[in-house]
Amino acid sequence: MSTSLITNIGELTTNVGSADGDRFGTLRDAAVLIDGGRIAWIGSAADAPDAAPDADEIIDAGGRAVIPGFVDSHSHLVFGGDRAAEFEARMAGQKYAAGGIRSTVAATRAASDDELRARLRGFIEEMLAQGTTTVEIKSGYGLSVADEERLVRLAAEVTPEVTFLGAHVVPVEYADRADEYVDLVTGPMLDACAPHSRWIDVFCETGAFSVEQSRRVLEAGVAKGLAPRLHASQLGPGDGVRLAVELGAASIDHGTYLTDGDIAALAGSATVLTLLPGVEFSTRQPYPDARRLIDAGVTVAIACDTNPGSSFTSSMPFCIAIAVRDMGMTPAEAVWAATAGGALALRRDDVGVIAVGARADLVLLSAPTRIHLAYRPGVPLVDQVWKDGVAVFAAPSKERGTENHGSLAR
Repeated sequence: MSTSLITNIGELTTNVGSADGDRFGTLRDAAVLIDGGRIAWIGSAADAPDAAPDADEIIDAGGRAVIPGFVDSHSHLVFGGDRAAEFEARMAGQKYAAGGIRSTVAATRAASDDELRARLRGFIEEMLAQGTTTVEIKSGYGLSVADEERLVRLAAEVTPEVTFLGAHVVPVEYADRADEYVDLVTGPMLDACAPHSRWIDVFCETGAFSVEQSRRVLEAGVAKGLAPRLHASQLGPGDGVRLAVELGAASIDHGTYLTDGDIAALAGSATVLTLLPGVEFSTRQPYPDARRLIDAGVTVAIACDTNPGSSFTSSMPFCIAIAVRDMGMTPAEAVWAATAGGALALRRDDVGVIAVGARADLVLLSAPTRIHLAYRPGVPLVDQVWKDGVAVFAAPSKERGTENHGSLAR
């Protein structure tokens, strides 16, 4: 296996806490050695010639920043159609509701496997270009046994982090028969989807599924070997947090409306709260107070929730900028939440960090610090991306002031 040395890194974010109390593991004038798809060594750039004298490839970061690849722990990438008209209506004052999902279900059912596969791979390329190297993908736009099975099967072609979300909403053919639909989800649909999935999820919300129905879905998934996660408290307060903590869910996602009791329960648990800034941006709901959550001891992740209805963005840098501007996070906290936090939400310890033995998923920024991800919103700052030690994206060469961009040997 070949080795690659990235050196002259101006600021390296490792997310490995240090003895001086820096939980973000920030190193200056650093270098990283990649060997066989894993991180083999981290240290000072001055020590790199001795630590890696025979590297096959040397990449000069030219004083730019390197961060772990983003870990997007909540997305819905397999779907047909879009809901641009719905977005326009919301911007004109219409309130967001869960029912719009059904229009995407109709478009998804009408799409062929090849159409869905091509679109999915396009989203993956889009994410890689913005620094996302690990992504979780949910089903939920099929809502029939055959369609949910094909959505998780297609998702499994591009990621091991597949979530069965048959309990997204009740489809029109089961209107006023929600309990019967839950029977389908926990029976034949789960049987068909579990072989392609790692996770089980449910939308525990008014207009979707009750706490009792959500419990049935999650417990059936656990019995099939799937690990639980949960959509909850997006449209209003409810008991979803209590259920997630009770069942030991890896994450509860959204958390727009949380009570003091919810926050205390999360702070005392191993359940990650995954915030989805793109949703509040797109729906004009209030932004969660991440500062309050972090100060209370809640473990917070950030994800895009890429979907055609409530958050049609795949940009983690954009979500980081919102989290800093409108949710009270520092830039370092937001980057941590989008990397190490997302890894915790997926119960992974091999991604989201730059540590010896971890996967070599790295992002080289065209900026001297991670602060610029929030400081320069909307600007494409991702220069190069490595996944498992392989270069998977390089930005087109262009002038950026007087910065020194180094080179990538191929």
